Amino acid sequence: MENYLVKAIDKTKNLRLLTITAKGVVAEAQQRHDTWSASSAVLGRTLLGTLLLAGAELTDKEELTVRLLGNGPVGPTVVTAKADLTVKGYVKNPHIALPPKEDGHINVKKAVGQGWLEVTKDLGLKEPYTGQVPIVSGEIAEDFAYYLTKSEQIPSAVGLSVFVNPNNTIGAAGGFMLQALPGASDTLIDQTIERIKKLPQLSSAFLDGMTPEDLAKKILGDDCKIFDPEEVAYKCDCSKEKYAKILETLKSSQLKEMIEQDHGAELTCNFCGNKYHYSEDELKNILAKK
Repeated sequence: MENYLVKAIDKTKNLRLLTITAKGVVAEAQQRHDTWSASSAVLGRTLLGTLLLAGAELTDKEELTVRLLGNGPVGPTVVTAKADLTVKGYVKNPHIALPPKEDGHINVKKAVGQGWLEVTKDLGLKEPYTGQVPIVSGEIAEDFAYYLTKSEQIPSAVGLSVFVNPNNTIGAAGGFMLQALPGASDTLIDQTIERIKKLPQLSSAFLDGMTPEDLAKKILGDDCKIFDPEEVAYKCDCSKEKYAKILETLKSSQLKEMIEQDHGAELTCNFCGNKYHYSEDELKNILAKK
C-alpha cells in the first residue's frame, strides 16, 4: 500500500497515535481540481487531518465533514471522510500561489486567513453534531489539535505536511495525530512532546522514505504497539441519480426554465469535477415527479 494509515499505542497504553502517508490521495485531489501550490497545501493538509480524525473516531457507516472557513485567498475548504477511510474535498479558489515565507515554505497561514474550523459528524442519529472553534493558527495542524482539545476535551498534538513540487505536482504528504488518553501523566505527555519537537521536518522525512510505522516509533518509542495498516483513498460517491434528487428539490418554475430556455441542464460535482447532463426529457420526468 502506498496510501495508508496506522494506529499505535505506547507501552503504557496511555497515548494513542495515528500516522498517515497519502501522497496519492493528495495528488488525485490536486489533479482533479488543478490546484496551485498554496491551494494544494491547504486542501492537502485538510484531507490528511480529516482522514486522521476519521480513523480516530468513526465506525461502521459514519462520516464527518471538516470545513475550514478562513477569509484568506484560498477561501473555504470542505473535506468529507467516511469510516472506510475514503475522502473527498475541494477548495473554493484552486488557483492560489503566494510568495514563499522566508524559510522557503508555502505560506499556508496567509492562504487560510482567520475564521472558523467546523467539524460535523453524521453518526447515524437524527441530527448531525457540529463542533466549531476559531482558527488559531491557519497552519491547519494546530487548528485540528485546538479543535480536539477544546471541543472534544482530548489533549492532542497534530502534524500535517504536504510537499508541492515546482510544477504543482505532489511530492509527499503525510502526518500524525497524537491523543492523550485519560490515564496519561503530565510527565509522559511532556516526554512525548519533546520527542515530537526533535522530529525531522515531516515533508523532508516523507520525501526520504519515512513510513507511518517509522514515524510512530519516533514519537512513541521503539517499544510501542503498531496495528495493521489501513488503506486510505480519494473517492467521491456522486452519481447522476444523486444529482437528480437535488434537481427534484428545485422549484417547478426553475425546472421549467431549464427545459424551455436551456433545453437541458449540466451539474458539476464540487468534490471530484464529474459532470452530469440532463436532457429535456429527463428534466420533464423530474418535473412530473414533483
